[in-house]
Formats: sequence, C-alpha cells, structure tokens
Amino acid sequence: MKEPKLTIGIEEEYMLVDRVTRTLIREAPETMLEECESLLQGQVSPEFLQCQIEVGTHVCQTIQEARAELAHLRKTVSTVATRHGLALIAASTHPFSKPSLLEHTPKDRYDQLANDLQEVVRQLVISGMHIHVGINDDDFRVDLMGQASYILPHILALSTSSPFWRGRNTGLKSYRISIWDSMPRTGLPESFDSYGEYKRHIDVLVQAGVIEDATKVWWDIRPSDRYPTLEMRISDVCTRLDDAICIAAFYQCWMRMLYRLRTNNQRWRRYTPFLLNENRWRAHRYGIDEGLLDFGKGKIVPFSELIEEVIELLREDAEYLNCVPEVEHMRTILMEGTSAHRQVKAYEEALAAGEEHESALHAVVDMLIEETMLGVD
Repeated sequence: MKEPKLTIGIEEEYMLVDRVTRTLIREAPETMLEECESLLQGQVSPEFLQCQIEVGTHVCQTIQEARAELAHLRKTVSTVATRHGLALIAASTHPFSKPSLLEHTPKDRYDQLANDLQEVVRQLVISGMHIHVGINDDDFRVDLMGQASYILPHILALSTSSPFWRGRNTGLKSYRISIWDSMPRTGLPESFDSYGEYKRHIDVLVQAGVIEDATKVWWDIRPSDRYPTLEMRISDVCTRLDDAICIAAFYQCWMRMLYRLRTNNQRWRRYTPFLLNENRWRAHRYGIDEGLLDFGKGKIVPFSELIEEVIELLREDAEYLNCVPEVEHMRTILMEGTSAHRQVKAYEEALAAGEEHESALHAVVDMLIEETMLGVD
C-alpha cells in the first residue's frame, strides 16, 4: 500500500491562573481570547471551562517544525495572559483549585455537555495533549488503532502531570485519568476489522440521537472525525515542551514502524483490553516508577528496560523521520522525572523548608509556571 504521510499535529490544553493567588480563574477576560485569536488565527480556542485555553499546531511535516510551532503557541498565549495579570500552566490538574468555583464557557456545545453529563462534567478540570499523525487510508487507520493500543500506557507514563487534586497528593501520577474515565465513551478503543465496521457502530449512536458525530467518542486513540489522522489522546499535557515533543516523536515513529511491518506482511500483535488495561492502570497509578507488564514473559519489566527496547525498535524509523534526539529524550524523562515527580518534589521541599500546606501548593504552581515556558525561546 502507499506509504502514509505521517504528518504531525499537536493540540495542547493549558490552564490559566491568577498570578497573585495562583488559583484558576473563574472567568476568562474577553479581550484576552480576542487578542490570542488575532495573533494566532485559527490556532487557539476556548475550552469547556473558562480557565482553560486550547492551542493546535498546523499540519507539520517534521517534528522540528511541530516543536517550533508549539513553542510559538505557548509563548504567544503566555505573553497575552501576562498582560491580563494571568499565567499559563501546562499541567493536567491544578494543585488545589476546586471545580465548584469555576464557570464553563457559554457555547452551545458546552451547554449541551453540561446538561447531558451533569456533575460528571463539572469535575472536568483537567487538561490533555492530543497528537495527530497523518494516515490517509481509512481502513489502515482503524487497523493501526488496534495495534497502537499496546503503547498507550507507555505514553501515559511518560507524560504524567496530574498528581494533585483539590490540594491533596493523590498518590497517583495521572489523577486526570480518574476524572476522565467517569465520562462515557472513554478508555481504550474497541477493535474493528475495517473502517466501515467502525462507522456502522458510530452511526448507531448518531441515528439514535445519542451523539452528533464521532467527535463525541473520546477513546484514548481514535480516527479523527475532522482530519485524515489517527489521534492519540491518552497523554497528560506535558509541562516541559521537550517532553511533549519527545512523546509526539515516539508516537509518530511507532506509526511508521507499524507501516514498516505491514510492508513485510507482518503486524504488531493485538492484546485484549483485559491485559492492556492492567498496564494502563499501572501507568495511571505509578507513571514510570514501577514498570509495566510484559505479556509474553508474564512479568513486570522496569520502565528503563522497556524504554531501551522501544528506542532500539524505533531506531530505523527515528532515523528515517530525522528525530533520533527527540525519541532518545525518553532517557532524560526517566532521569529527571515527569512533571508529576517534580510537582511532588516542589511541594515536599517547600514543606521541609518550613512552609505551610497552602504555601507549598503555591510553590508547585510557581514551578509549573516556570517550566511551562522552558525551551520556548
């Protein structure tokens, strides 16, 4: 079959905090979004909650192009936010703000969500990162969706940035997943033999009036309903730009590796949700700390060993896509920890220095504000 384009696109959701109180803002200044839209034509939009804002790169041909775009988006939104007394944080939960104090964006789509999902959606003070990889062939996209589910726990573990919820250390590296899984049509995708079969299932819900279209199916990975891409959605939003780009490169290279297998009449083995969900839980709970199950060996393998295996497996594809350093950045994440590790460390160091609980949480927000802008210049 014709080689897929493997273009790359990245969407990130940020949280807006008051620079003085460090809390999430209740309502977004109208002039702020207007200014962002005038500077980033079509690349910025409101999210469900007014304390959130979403950006998206254009279709990028290389990972380096995607990095430059994402850096520009972060810097531009941050600059505008600063002019309004606000700051940007790239994290999947806020360390202490309470959902009950926030307002959703007045928009038909969000009004309907609020009505349909009630208290569930009111807890949705979470942000994520979505990676699109260009796969033009519909049937191949659906086939890849099933094969790629294997590495979703790996991606989640590398991206974790949500250890706190309502002022408490949850003990989970990605508490965002706990909130997200309360939504309908989330989690690992179903398995389909063709794009036609996938569409027939979607059409059942559309015809029944349950959903308007496939954009209301929020699996960890899905065929995009708007673009000819396979969209990865499991990851937390990465606080550091370089970590986000590493994960995008990892996902892009995995798609290319699966295509390479296809050209040799091979494929990645599909595993049952029963097994995959065990690794998804381990990534959700432990991040990179406790390893994942090797289904063939029937044992837990340390994450450092898994990453070395992945880097070697994808080396040919990383060389082909010219993103070897970006993929090898996984070693840096293992060495320095994810955002979740650094948030907990900032909190514990503040307590050890004599700060009260509330001040220690403020220190976490300050760390997030600083790290969100690392590498954007």
